[in-house]
Amino acid sequence: MAALLVWLLMLLPHVGCKTHRCSILHPYPPYHKYHQPGDLMVGGIPSQIAPVSDEVTFEEHPAPILPEQYVGIPKNYQHILALAFAVKEINENPQILPNLTLGFHIYDSYNNARSTYQATMLLLSATERLVPNYLCNIQGNLIALFGGLDAQISFPVATILDIYKIPQLICGSAPIMNDKTPGLLFYQMFPPEPLQYSGIVSLLLHFNWTWIGILIMDNEMGEKFIETAIPLFSKKGVCVSFVQRFHKLTEFNRLAGMLQQGAKVYDYVMGGKANVLLFNGESFTMGYFLWLQYIPNIEEVRSKPKGIVCIMPAQLEFNLIPFQRAWSIKIIDGALSFTVHSPALPEFKSFAEIQNPFSAKEDGFIKQFWQEAFDCVFPDTILSYEHENICSGKESLANLPGNFFEMDMTGHSYSVYNAIYAIADALHALFSSRNADRSMMNTIGRKIHNQDVWQLHYFLRSVAFNNSAGEQIFFDQNGILAIGFDILNLIAFPNKSFLHVKVGSVDHSAPSDKILTISDEMITWHSWFNQVQPISVCSESCNPGFSKQVKEGELFCCYDCIPCPKGRISTEKDKNECTRCKDKYYPNKKHDFCIPKTISFLTYEEPLGISLACIALSFSLSTVLVLGAFMRYHNTPIVIANNRDLTYILLIALLLCFLSALLFIGQPRKLSCLLRQKMFGMVFSMAVSSVLAKTITVILAFTATKPGSRTRKWVGKKMTNSIVISCSLTQAGICTLWLVIGPPFPDVDMISVTEEIILQCNEGSVTMFYCVLGYMGFLALISFITAFLARKLPDTFNEAKFITFSMFVFCSVWLSFVPAYLSSKGKYMVAVEIFSILASGAGLLVCIFFPKCYIIVFWPDLNNKEQLMRRKD
Repeated sequence: MAALLVWLLMLLPHVGCKTHRCSILHPYPPYHKYHQPGDLMVGGIPSQIAPVSDEVTFEEHPAPILPEQYVGIPKNYQHILALAFAVKEINENPQILPNLTLGFHIYDSYNNARSTYQATMLLLSATERLVPNYLCNIQGNLIALFGGLDAQISFPVATILDIYKIPQLICGSAPIMNDKTPGLLFYQMFPPEPLQYSGIVSLLLHFNWTWIGILIMDNEMGEKFIETAIPLFSKKGVCVSFVQRFHKLTEFNRLAGMLQQGAKVYDYVMGGKANVLLFNGESFTMGYFLWLQYIPNIEEVRSKPKGIVCIMPAQLEFNLIPFQRAWSIKIIDGALSFTVHSPALPEFKSFAEIQNPFSAKEDGFIKQFWQEAFDCVFPDTILSYEHENICSGKESLANLPGNFFEMDMTGHSYSVYNAIYAIADALHALFSSRNADRSMMNTIGRKIHNQDVWQLHYFLRSVAFNNSAGEQIFFDQNGILAIGFDILNLIAFPNKSFLHVKVGSVDHSAPSDKILTISDEMITWHSWFNQVQPISVCSESCNPGFSKQVKEGELFCCYDCIPCPKGRISTEKDKNECTRCKDKYYPNKKHDFCIPKTISFLTYEEPLGISLACIALSFSLSTVLVLGAFMRYHNTPIVIANNRDLTYILLIALLLCFLSALLFIGQPRKLSCLLRQKMFGMVFSMAVSSVLAKTITVILAFTATKPGSRTRKWVGKKMTNSIVISCSLTQAGICTLWLVIGPPFPDVDMISVTEEIILQCNEGSVTMFYCVLGYMGFLALISFITAFLARKLPDTFNEAKFITFSMFVFCSVWLSFVPAYLSSKGKYMVAVEIFSILASGAGLLVCIFFPKCYIIVFWPDLNNKEQLMRRKD
């Protein structure tokens, strides 16, 4: 049996009760030439008025011409039993259809479109012969149809039924029908297809299977699956390594091509990195998958066998045709199969156990099923096959392997079961509404017309009931059954039997990110994997600290792992890109987690800050001692020479320079940020201008001693004071302009140093900062040049040579400062500036005043007027 279709509810008048028949188009192809397909009826006899009966009656219909090799699937007989069981329960329950008896017909579609059309037209015309759109039997009105597992069986009748507005219920996936028959009134006893796609994606992502292969039937249904599934997989991060198509095994005229295609599929499945195969087909195509394992025996292949995990959608059912009885099923070991959610129905198991080909005389299918399932023949159906096993009728359905029959109701059979209950519930609602308007006798005696069929749609859409399993059954707004999926793990055994274990579910009512529930520890994987969860990826996972870099020309699932760049991290595996830490954090060395940043600024508590502060204080103290010495010996020639007042100004400026370095140490505050650069610039400009004034004094003094020199009037305090004041005021003007344009302010730098949050003074206008430095450098350069020119002038206590060297040191320090300052960060940038201040100040102090202090302290005899005159002579 390849699929199952149902025509429902033809009126049978009866005194005191009302009998309806459910006609079912059932694809149970003939196994032998003598087989005549017929219709199965429970609860009434269509050709005559008769009491209600629980027996099955059989009525023959002509069999269409089919190829001899067309074979059936015994396992689908369970769908017939599910139908009969549902009808039996409904008829025995007076609360569902009181005073009504439900019956049905089963028609064989032979999994063939022509046969399906023929049976459809037969139901819509006279029962004796096919006359389209002509029905002379007023008791045989068709009011509903129950479709099969595959859309190709239900679709041919869709347009015909649409003309008569006859509802159709189908128990399989119908994406093609949804596209091709917009507006058609049919009802799907199968969960929504998007729910199954979402469940498959969730399952793949749960096990991190991002590199899979797909095997589909080479037909419209397969192409529809590819068109819908692959974009969804790509969106969720799953790549498809290959898509291979296959044909029906029954197309033996293409056997050579099928073998070549099978070898190609085998190499793709066994030769690639994909260990997960998504196998999508129709309900009867499972045999093709088993056939793959025998390809190496009949066709040359390149790949060696390996274990794979097969994922099967719910429309597939693990069933075999009779000649596959001896085939190994090891290839499906560990497979994960989606199936329509179905609870346990112990009553159905008991119902199936009592089935017997000798007692069920009116069941036109049971003998064919029995012969194929148990590999035996009945004595009355053969003439001379003595070597055959004879069917005794004592065989037990419970002893059959699951690929031929299961005692527990499968998901597809559960759909059949719910479909019958849905129609019964709709009929109950229909007749209940009629009873409100007229007497029961009028209702019973009334014939169902087309308007009744149309009204049945209204009640079917609003069906909502609890079946005998206690589950609520209802359709959504699209006419699709609101139900979920079970996930089964198929475990194959050496004796060619299998066990399926429920390991998870897909809940239709859960949020989209929580629809999947699965128990990993319950899953038994293929023996090839030694019970270790299979891996199916194109590239190995990237560890934390690395990110994925897609390989050029390949799918995004194939990538290289590259370390995270500086300042970025990845805390999980397989991150597409590394991310930055939050502002107050920085990456560790492995770039796999963030560490809190430390607050950094030059403090008095750290060695560097203490050292610089001590040096600044030392130089300040030295400057004070020098100033004290000069003040004590202020009347000596060595102090008086080169303008004593300029010497005092220079020493005071140097003292302030050393002390200004202390403003750079400690946490930046608004006042300290405003003062430190200005004070540094002002006092250094005063110091350098004093040095410049000293140099010019030397030059003017030498020139003024010449007879007739006009420069004598320039020699004096007025000249030197004007130089110091004008140069200092110029720097003061630059500093004032800096305060107006863009004053410094406390700032936080979280970028410059990865591990630190730097508290610093933002200089505001950087241009003005370098203008201050530039002006100071300009004064130093002028002082250096004038001192260099005057270094050899013959004068007593000539300071020009000391000033030349001091300016050389000063310029060298500040020329080195600029690149050092720009290449430093954080507190080290501040330390560079402090060092430059101290070094340049120390250069002036040592180079200019050390020789004089040496004479004052160690050679006081040289510091007198007599010695001075002697040296002149």
